Amino acid sequence: MLFRKEKEVVELIIKHIDKVEECLLTAVKTLQAYFKGDIKTAKYLSRRTDSIETEADSIRHSILDKLYSGAYLPLLREDVYKLVESLDSVADAGEASCDFFLDQRPAIPDELKSQFLMAIQMSMGIVDPLKRAVVCFFEEDCSSEEVREYAKEIGIIESNVDKVEWDLTREIFTSSLDYAHKIHLKLCLNTIVEISNRAEDAADQLELINLKSRI
Repeated sequence: MLFRKEKEVVELIIKHIDKVEECLLTAVKTLQAYFKGDIKTAKYLSRRTDSIETEADSIRHSILDKLYSGAYLPLLREDVYKLVESLDSVADAGEASCDFFLDQRPAIPDELKSQFLMAIQMSMGIVDPLKRAVVCFFEEDCSSEEVREYAKEIGIIESNVDKVEWDLTREIFTSSLDYAHKIHLKLCLNTIVEISNRAEDAADQLELINLKSRI
């Protein structure tokens, strides 16, 4: 019975990370459409991003129900749920970034667009190694070292996003834009890089489960 419940949880976790990935890939397309000035498409994709995030949230609740019913030993139960919550927060951040752009309609100067798009691609693209790490641990029964290597990769990507953020922040605040515009652009950037920050937190939580499960 316990084994069957754990198997059901694993299946739901894989479905959940699939939704998180879909959410961020759709968010990337949303912001790319926005930067092209295609607001109609961006609005449609933003609504789609919100819908996918809601689906991910529903799966998260199903996982919680399974954990309440006794799946996993108490030693790991809380950590598994914290991992799922941290993965869900990555999707939340992707949704929040789209909402920010479509609600507030920031004016991105042409000379900064390529850097913003790079930040978007790098920060939201972190979902790829994050998904591979989750699938590796739960579905493929990878070694402890393999999971750690994925976590290291995620950490490296997050550090690279930090560098892009630092460079772009400097470009924003040394420009001739008025101060209010600079602050608005910095807030835009914050919503983008928050995604990779949360992905790194999720990777840290996965490493904790990886450590405890090998004891």
